[in-house]
Amino acid sequence: MKGKSGGGYVMADKICSSADKVLEVFLENAPMDTSHHRMVKQQNKCGYGLQGVCCRLCSNGPCRLSPSKPKGVCGADADTIACRNFLRQVAAGSGCYTHVVENTARRLKELAQELQAEGKKPKYKDSVAKLAKILQINCCGNCGPDCHNSCAKTAEMIADAVLADIRKPYDEKMTLMKNIALPKRYELWEKLGILPGGAKDEIFNAVVKTSTNLNSDPMDMLLQCLRLGISTGNYGLILTNLMNDIIMGPPQISMDPVGFRIIDPEYINIMITGHQQSMFADLEEKLESEIVQKSAELVGAKGIRIVGCTCVGQDYQARSGCYKDVYCGHAGNNYTSEAVLMTGCVDLVVSEFNCTIPGIEPICEQLDIKMLCLDDVAKKANAELLPYTAEEKEKITSQIIADALCGFKNRKEKLYGTAPAEGEKRVNVMAQHGFDKSITGLSEDTLVAALGGTLQPLIDAIVAGKIKGIAAIVGCSNLRAKGHDVFTVELAKELIKKDILVLSAGCTCGGLENCGLMTMEAVELCGEGLKEICTALGVPPVLNFGPCLAIGRIEMAACALAKELNVDLPQLPVVISAPQWLEEQALADGAYALALGFPLHLALSPFVTGSQVAVNVLTEGLKDLTGGQLIIETEVEDAAQKFEEIIKEKRIGLGIDKGGDAVC
Repeated sequence: MKGKSGGGYVMADKICSSADKVLEVFLENAPMDTSHHRMVKQQNKCGYGLQGVCCRLCSNGPCRLSPSKPKGVCGADADTIACRNFLRQVAAGSGCYTHVVENTARRLKELAQELQAEGKKPKYKDSVAKLAKILQINCCGNCGPDCHNSCAKTAEMIADAVLADIRKPYDEKMTLMKNIALPKRYELWEKLGILPGGAKDEIFNAVVKTSTNLNSDPMDMLLQCLRLGISTGNYGLILTNLMNDIIMGPPQISMDPVGFRIIDPEYINIMITGHQQSMFADLEEKLESEIVQKSAELVGAKGIRIVGCTCVGQDYQARSGCYKDVYCGHAGNNYTSEAVLMTGCVDLVVSEFNCTIPGIEPICEQLDIKMLCLDDVAKKANAELLPYTAEEKEKITSQIIADALCGFKNRKEKLYGTAPAEGEKRVNVMAQHGFDKSITGLSEDTLVAALGGTLQPLIDAIVAGKIKGIAAIVGCSNLRAKGHDVFTVELAKELIKKDILVLSAGCTCGGLENCGLMTMEAVELCGEGLKEICTALGVPPVLNFGPCLAIGRIEMAACALAKELNVDLPQLPVVISAPQWLEEQALADGAYALALGFPLHLALSPFVTGSQVAVNVLTEGLKDLTGGQLIIETEVEDAAQKFEEIIKEKRIGLGIDKGGDAVC
C-alpha cells in the first residue's frame, strides 16, 4: 500500500519505493533500520539548501537568502553564494576522483618496479601498449613473448607521467591532456581558456577561491567547474580505467549472474565496497592459491570468495573473465549494501572508498561482522584501519583472509552451535533475487569487437533508423527521485521502447541489471527496430559498461564514433542522463559531460536554482560555449520524450533524417 508522494519520490508505508520489488519486500520486513526507512523520515527538505542560498562561511552567518533578504551580511548575493557552493561541491567531487587516479598510478608504478626487479613481464602487456600509444609514451615496441623488463619499464613511465601531470601547478597545463581528449574538443577548450592546470592544484585553487570574501564572480566560478570537469573526466575516469586494465586485466563481455543469488552461504564471503579496485589485486592473487582455499575448507566452507557491492564490484564484474574462481559476482549498488549484510551470509566487509554508507555500521555491529578499511578517507567508525601500502600489502592481505576465516567460524557457530546438524545447510534468504545471465564487460574496445571490429554496423543501424540514437544512463542511485532506482529503470524502459539504445556505467548498472534490463528477456520491451538489432547481435538493449569510472569508457566510445563520422561530440545523436545523481562526484561527472558538449539530464536539480546566473548558464548559455546543456526533468515519460526530440534534431543535423546535410 503506497502513501503520499513527498519531494518527488513515492513512499511506501515504512520505506521508500524501489524498482527492485524483491528487494523492497525484503527491506519492508527487515528487523533493522536502513536508508530506505530513513528516507521516509527525512522527506522534508530545507528550501534554502535546495536552492543553494545558504552560506555558512563566516561567523556572521549562517545567512539564508530570500526575496526579502537578497544579500548576506557581507553583501554576497544569491548568484555568488549558489555558484560558490556549487564550485565547492564540484571541487570535492573532482578531489575524490583525483585521489583514486593518483592511488592507481602509484599502484601501477609499484607493480612495474616489482616486475622489473623480478625480471618478469606484465600479465596484460596489450593494455600497456594501448595506453602507451594513447599517451605517446615510447613503448618498448615488443609486446610479444620476449617482452620482459622493457614493457614493465613502459608501465612505470606511464605511471610517472600521470603522477607528474596531476601534480603540476595551477598555471601549468597538463601535458597528457592533448593525447587523451578528442582533438576538436581540445581545440575548443583551449580557445575558451578552460584547459585545466594540474588536477590537484585546480581543486586547491577552487577551495581557496570559494573561501570568505574572495571570489564573487559567478561566471568565473562556473568556468572553473568546467575545468574541474575536464580534469576529472580525462584523468579521474579515463586514465584510471586504462591503468586498472594494466594491473587487473581488461573487461571481457560475458553473461553473468547478478543480484543476491550470487552469494553462497556455504562459502566464506568477503564483501567489498568502494572504487579503488587496484587495492584488491594482491588479495585476488592470494585467494586463487590452493593453500588459502584449503584453509577455508578446514573451517567447514566450500572456499573463500569476494562478493561485489557498489562500483568496485561492478568493475570486478566487468573483468569477471580474469577472476571467475574467486569473485562470485555483483550483488547490487550502494543502497543494496545494507540488505546484502542482512542476508546473514557475509563474513567480512573490506572498504577503501565510497559508496560505503554509514548505515552498514550498526548492521555489521549487530551481526558481528568485522569491518576493515584500506584508506582513511573511507574510515568507518567501527572499522579497523589498515592503510594500504606496497610494503604492507602482503601483511594486509593475510589479515583480510584471517579475519574472513574467523568471521565464517563465528557465523557458523551462531547459526548452528559448533557444527550444523547432519544434512543441514546454511541458507541465503534472498537466493531468488537477481538474474542468471546479465551482460557485463562492455568497454570502448569490446563494443567494437562485438560489432566485428568496426563501428560501421552501429552507424548503419542508426542511419537506417533501427537505432534512433544512444542514451547513456549513468552515475549514482539515490532514494529521492521517485525511490531506489525507480527513475533509472523506468527511463531505460521508455527509451528502449522508442528504439534508443541504452548504455550504463555506475550504480545505475546495479539497478538496471537487478531489474532484468541487461538480460536478453528485456529485448521484448524494445521497439521493433532495436529489437531486430539486439536479436541479430544477441545482446540486450541496455549495455553494462561497469562502474562509474567507466563513464570514461562510454566517452571514449563516443569519441571513436565522432572520429569515424568526422564530427564533434555535440553533433552525435547521443544524450546523457544521471537521473538519480547522489553526490559531489556526480557533479564533477556532470561538469565533464557539459564540457564535452552533451545534453545532460538530471531528475533532481543541483543546488543552484536560487541563482538566475547559474540557471541561465547551465541550461542555455553553455550551448554557445561548449554545446552542452543541462536539462532538469522530474517525470520519466517527459524526460524520454525530450531525449527523443533532441536525438531527432541531431539526426537532422547529420543529414540522416530530412532537413540536414548528409554526414553519415
